[in-house]
Amino acid sequence: MQKECSILIGGQAGDGIKLAGALVANLLNRLGYWTFVYIDYPSLITGGHNFAIVRAGSEKILAHADKVNILVALNQETVEKHAWRLKEKTLIVFDSNSVKAKGLGLPLSEIVKNKGLPLIARNSAGLGAVASVLEIEFPIVADVIRSSIKKKTKENIEAAKVVYNQTKKLGKIFKLPLLKNPPKPLLTGNEAIALGAVKAGLKAYIAYPMTPSTGILHYLAKHKEKLNIVTIQLENEIGVIGAAQGASYAGVKTMVGTSGGGFALMTEHLSLAGQAEIPTVIVLAQRPAPASGVPTYTAQGDLFFALHAGHGDFPRIVIAPGDVEEAFYLTAEALNLAWKFQIPVIILSDKHLSESIFSAEFDENKIIRGNPKIWNKKGEYKRYAFTKNGISPLAFPGQKKAVVKSNSYEHDEFGITTENPKLVTKGSEKRLKKMKAIEDVLMKKETVKVYGNPKSKTALIAWGSTKGAVVEVAKSHNLKVIQPLFLHPFPVWELKKHLSNVKRIIGVEVNSTGQLCKLLKFNGFKVDEQILKYDGRPFTVDELEKKVKKIIL
Repeated sequence: MQKECSILIGGQAGDGIKLAGALVANLLNRLGYWTFVYIDYPSLITGGHNFAIVRAGSEKILAHADKVNILVALNQETVEKHAWRLKEKTLIVFDSNSVKAKGLGLPLSEIVKNKGLPLIARNSAGLGAVASVLEIEFPIVADVIRSSIKKKTKENIEAAKVVYNQTKKLGKIFKLPLLKNPPKPLLTGNEAIALGAVKAGLKAYIAYPMTPSTGILHYLAKHKEKLNIVTIQLENEIGVIGAAQGASYAGVKTMVGTSGGGFALMTEHLSLAGQAEIPTVIVLAQRPAPASGVPTYTAQGDLFFALHAGHGDFPRIVIAPGDVEEAFYLTAEALNLAWKFQIPVIILSDKHLSESIFSAEFDENKIIRGNPKIWNKKGEYKRYAFTKNGISPLAFPGQKKAVVKSNSYEHDEFGITTENPKLVTKGSEKRLKKMKAIEDVLMKKETVKVYGNPKSKTALIAWGSTKGAVVEVAKSHNLKVIQPLFLHPFPVWELKKHLSNVKRIIGVEVNSTGQLCKLLKFNGFKVDEQILKYDGRPFTVDELEKKVKKIIL
């Protein structure tokens, strides 16, 4: 009895491959399976090969595998490009109107045409084939289509039914048993980031579209009334972060999202957040760089950029969620921390986390909205009052008896520009005092996660979305996994504890220079081996396992 299944759906841009992946994931989710969907597409408006790999299992899955059980081909290129993914018993389901292959050929184009549907509806028809092959009851298929496709729903269901029945005549091929687990929400990392921020009190999201962060803007704009949030698209990232900081100055919790090139434009305002002490939350969704790089693929090459962007010394926090639950909780944490300490907080995501679809399991009641330090309305208001921990009480424009100044220039306690050397020194020390206060708070929080065998003398260390494949490989080989969630301040106190009994550290990253490994070395940890990948694609479980085995065996 099979309890894991991988399905690849491939075609060209415009074939609705992303939707097809979501439909299949939804189908398997309703059977009680944990699902993960990897989406692969080039940066083209039309044409180009697109595919989605849906992997489902009875245990939690956060990464995809190389080999697949079923390959659904909507064009010939899919059969040719993915021949290497076939196993001995892999079934190829293909549109016999346009594809030649060995397997199960079905006239998908003809069927949808007869129902008065466009070719994109082949993804509904293909869903019927997949369900029939896996012996899934058709009412579940109809329900999935009904919940996902709002135009010509009836016709899409009918097309799926025709294909389902034609395939059923072939007899048993695969059997995917029904599990007792209830279906879980399916979310992308971007959607989880959006929801986590809203739960923590986000009221405005401002962005310029840039892959792979764009999904946050789309999701929040689509649900803005339900979520009671304002979404704004501006002309560029300089305008975006400037507007967001203006809103924060006025007391509105805001967030911005971008990728590497957009973040580069934001860096002057990042320093402004440091000097003027404006709460600023930035989602930096990484993709291969420099410049435009490979814009629709993934990388973890912006760690040092996030750590060092901006001019001058000022406190910041950098957080790197690795899955959809962490994206939800840590984004809420980012918003709370930005307002608690009046600093910039950077959330490091990447294409693999931002756009992949995950089964999600989280408790939104665990999120507690933070309360920033507010002026008590006694005495004359000093926006930059010198305090023991560097955090000054907040007041907002319009409050009675409060003159609220924000200044990018060095300033005194009232926000009045100064070049007095004593005040320049004092202002700098005031801001840097926050780092100690931040560390004190983080020492009481979960800053590092540990998976696998805690007693293993070999540890794999990874950050961000790479943790998905790493945890699965470590489990197979009884190894320990260490995942820092916070990269600045770097949780040295916690890492020392978890690495104290480890004899061999293997760093696994999706960049060409091993940026986390370097950060570990800067902080006194010896990294023995590095496994790096930088072709724009994330590690698959199979691929990483081969590389780990080469080192440990």
